[in-house]
Parts: sequence; C-alpha cells; structure tokens
Amino acid sequence: MSHFKNLVCAVIGSALFSVPAMADTGDWVKQVTRAFAAHQTYPATAEMRGEEGTAKVKVYVGADGAVLRSEMVAPSGSSTLDKEALSVPSRVGHVPAPPSGATAITVPMTWKLT
Repeated sequence: MSHFKNLVCAVIGSALFSVPAMADTGDWVKQVTRAFAAHQTYPATAEMRGEEGTAKVKVYVGADGAVLRSEMVAPSGSSTLDKEALSVPSRVGHVPAPPSGATAITVPMTWKLT
C-alpha cells in the first residue's frame, strides 16, 4: 500500500459529456466523475516502470444509470494504464441516472507519479 503515497491517481473533474445542457447535468457529471475516481487504481507494473498518462474512455450509460459499455477514445501511451482505464467502468457498474436519459460521457483518467 505504501506505493500509493507517491502517486496522484485521479479522474479529471472536467469530464467531457454529450448530454443537453441543463442545471442537473453539471452535478451528474461530477457524481459520475467521482464514481470513476473511486474505482481507479494505479497498476503496480505501470508504477514500477514509471508510466504516467491520461486515457480518455467513452462510457455509454443507460437511462437507469447502468454502465452499458465503454471504448477507448484516446490512449494514454501505456497499454497497462489503458487496460486499467477500460476496466474501471465495469467495476463501477452503475452511476446515478442521467438527467436526460441514456447518454455517453467521455471520462479522462490520469495517472501521475509524484
């Protein structure tokens, strides 16, 4: 666990999304971003190799908040980090229901050693 002391592992709070602009949308994006951040880890092999980067994953969310599928939009430059980025949505499984029904959100996930 000590290897987590010297890293920053965060989902960028300004996630890109494709839902109509409305008051609840910003709150929903923040909730989804927090859910992904809570399930994101720094793979030990990537940490040992000093790998850092940001991967952007497009996540399709059903009207009920179920994570339906995900796809890589922009890789991080590390296959290990990319694999982790694609596994996060399935670990989350369910997010709050989107305010405007089924949608997709692009979530940047960043790994940085400090």
